[in-house]
Amino acid sequence: MTDWVQEASDWLVDETLRGTRADRLVRGLCEKMAEGGVPLVRVQIACGLLHPLFKAFSICWNRDEGLVRDRFAYSSPTSEAWLVSPLKAVLDPGENPEIRARLKLGEGINQFPVLKEFKERGYTDYYCTRKAFTWPEETALANMDGCIASFATDAPDGFTDRCLATIRRLFPRLAVAMKTLVREGTAQNLASTYLGSQAGERVLNGRIRRGEYDKIQAVVWYSDMRQSTELADRMPPELFIERLNRYFECTAGAVLDHGGEVLRFIGDAVLAIFPINGPGGAERASRMAVAAARDAFRHVERINANLPKEDLVPIRFGLGLHVGDVMFGNIGVPERLEFSVIGACANETARLEDLTKTLDRPVLASDAFANLVDNSDWDPMGSHRLRGVSEPQPIYALVL
Repeated sequence: MTDWVQEASDWLVDETLRGTRADRLVRGLCEKMAEGGVPLVRVQIACGLLHPLFKAFSICWNRDEGLVRDRFAYSSPTSEAWLVSPLKAVLDPGENPEIRARLKLGEGINQFPVLKEFKERGYTDYYCTRKAFTWPEETALANMDGCIASFATDAPDGFTDRCLATIRRLFPRLAVAMKTLVREGTAQNLASTYLGSQAGERVLNGRIRRGEYDKIQAVVWYSDMRQSTELADRMPPELFIERLNRYFECTAGAVLDHGGEVLRFIGDAVLAIFPINGPGGAERASRMAVAAARDAFRHVERINANLPKEDLVPIRFGLGLHVGDVMFGNIGVPERLEFSVIGACANETARLEDLTKTLDRPVLASDAFANLVDNSDWDPMGSHRLRGVSEPQPIYALVL
């Protein structure tokens, strides 16, 4: 193995440990291979993802056109081009893990339409291969838990044996790097999806011991869907789940759209915070929460105007808003922890939401919260006793 190949291998290791992005790794390696004498014109790498929205991503480097990165959503239709591509063929566990097509000799162009296109572009040779990230290989490939790659050249004589040996030497090292980055991305995606972005970041940074917490200031949001117990009892489970998700898209989606963080889905309730930090402080966080509340109700109105015929009961919910100090950290048992907010402020927010049913106003806020926002948007509702709070509290209702 020549010195530059070893240097390229060492570079891959160092850059992976530094956390270099996948697209930069691919581009850097392609450039090093080209400088080392491998006449690459096009390289494509594709890996599966464990992500709530996307099933895979690909990175395509082209000597003349640069780098393009794509992500493929679960909702994306499977294209005919993919079904008849060599990448799809090499992904089949029952097939050869390599495809070599000397395009200048016409190999593969009748089997794979894309290779005919490559030949027309002037490409002379094509090599495609795969690496599974786990074992057994069949299971890994079926779950797209691995890496597939193609390498093309326009050199007059195609790939020499030495060039192919270099590609075969370096690709497994690139696959290890891609596996490391995919696994790190999976951890971040899952932590953010299931815990929220800030809580997930704290956990990944080592805040995993029971009892560890930070005392933070935040606007607290607690919303709860109406009639859920009754509807869950009489609706088919799949329809009720669809209803829940429509409601969560309206409420939790609005929180996320306006910079808040969803911490928990408690049955059909949403617990979220708008942390108080940065310019604007508490006033800005409160305005964000009000904007999210208005958006949530607008979204629900649109959904209620176009209900599916299987579920014609309009979605309704109540919302409590409060502001204060909360403890943000780990609670539970050592074997099963949850990262959430606890404290009087969080409890009182839930009590405010419960009061929306009694006062027949969908959004109620504490005096502390209402003092941070435009008073013209709020109707005073008098003082009311919240369960667990000794003195009656002034309550305000948002004018929607």
